[in-house]
Amino acid sequence: MPATPSHPGTARTRSWWGWGHADAHPDDAECTAMGALLPGTLAHPLPIPRVADLRLARPGATPPPALAHLVTADPEARAAHAMGKAYRDVIRALRGRPGRIPDLVARPTDDQEVADLLDWAGGHGVAVIPFGGGSSVVGGVEYRGDAHRAVMSLDLTSMDRVLEIDTASRSARIQAGALGPVLEEQLRPHGLTLRHFPQSFEFSTLGGWLATRAGGHYATGRTHIDDFVQSLHVVTPAGAGASWRLPASGAGPSPDRLFLGSEGALGVITEAWMRLQERPRYKASTSVAFADFDQALDAVRALAQSDLAPANCRLLDSGEALLSGASHDGSAVLVLGFESATTPVDARLASALDVVRAHGGHCAASMADRDAPSDAAVNAWRSTFLRMPYLRDGLARMGAVVETFETAATWDTIPALIDAVRTEVGAAALKATGHPATINCRLTHVYPDGAAPYFTVAVAGRPGDEVEIWDDIKAAANDVLHRHRATITHHHAVGRDHRPAYDLQRPEPFTLALRAAKDALDPHRILNPGVLID
Repeated sequence: MPATPSHPGTARTRSWWGWGHADAHPDDAECTAMGALLPGTLAHPLPIPRVADLRLARPGATPPPALAHLVTADPEARAAHAMGKAYRDVIRALRGRPGRIPDLVARPTDDQEVADLLDWAGGHGVAVIPFGGGSSVVGGVEYRGDAHRAVMSLDLTSMDRVLEIDTASRSARIQAGALGPVLEEQLRPHGLTLRHFPQSFEFSTLGGWLATRAGGHYATGRTHIDDFVQSLHVVTPAGAGASWRLPASGAGPSPDRLFLGSEGALGVITEAWMRLQERPRYKASTSVAFADFDQALDAVRALAQSDLAPANCRLLDSGEALLSGASHDGSAVLVLGFESATTPVDARLASALDVVRAHGGHCAASMADRDAPSDAAVNAWRSTFLRMPYLRDGLARMGAVVETFETAATWDTIPALIDAVRTEVGAAALKATGHPATINCRLTHVYPDGAAPYFTVAVAGRPGDEVEIWDDIKAAANDVLHRHRATITHHHAVGRDHRPAYDLQRPEPFTLALRAAKDALDPHRILNPGVLID
């Protein structure tokens, strides 16, 4: 059945230089207060950067008349598409060094326009950077280098409709440019949800999730967008194609797998059939405190290896718990939650609490509630989780260096990996800055055979040298992950920042196959150059 398109509008302005909405950033006073908590930061925050202060070169290419209505060289649009939202991007904007700004921004409205833009770009040496919400934190939507005469950002957000819903199969055909809220608003009247909620949900698109193999909010079960894909439609410079809609198939290597995680280097994902779910009706959550972090790790492993499948099973170390307001006594905190569309979940929560108590956990009084988390620690964590990217940008204005990175490894590796990150990345930050770093860890996703630790590093930088310090910290983190055979990324993608580590993680025969796919699908080498492979 056709879906009724819905395009909720908003009067709020997106920040071109930082995370999210421009009016949600900390003001100068809040920035100063945060900086006071990190010795060595600036006395006053860096000013908010202005597009008018950027040096924008004249576009290096001009589209033909037939495509001119799809393309703009407006300075605001070009600036907003120049970078993602990593700390590295934010501090470069604050310091007036944003890097190569795209010459043009294109906004196609259908597959044919995407194909026409790729055909023109290929014939004129124009690099094409596919762009959704621009929330990349790994250098995935910027151009680095000078091998192309011009750069065009291909913004897909005009292609944002749920085109069709198959209620019998409980799936929907959705255009790739749909932002998270836009997508869910169109599914809501049908009582359905994609149930994929990354931290960037409000500012990222379906196509971006697919191209980066994004992880969602939920800790177990279907954790990655891969798990929801029924079929993909992709436009490449060599032609367009779609995989069949199937519940499963054993017919050779999966064509969808070639493009999931391809980050726009092989083609442009324009549509996908996605598996849906009924909206949850029953929810219950609570928090659990642990005096010993190693015992907490054992408790989480036991939960992951049970059949309880919590929707949320997020373990915060003592520093992360303090930062979020979930604990003030040095305890680690487990945020634990269950939900279901069909069955009350109180019994599953009770069983989970029995497991964590056996591992030294002390439980808050829990309750079931259809709409809200159950206790103060859960509420504090949730509020900070959504606010954290804005606070990071506030710290950047104070000259702090803030890095977040995530990984995944098997359970036998996790304790040593976490210890090595704290020790070695902390030492690298101290060497680079002369200041001790704060390093916090949380587990965001858990599996029967392993977990995904997520680290936050914050340290006072040297004015003007923040990017170089960030690079040093990043290199140290990458080295630790590689030596422990932990993946360079669990859900942030490869982009350009993770390329050196990805090159080491990837098997050599696969490198040959990836390079051959790039040559075949993108013969002019215009699609997101430098991502995944040269």
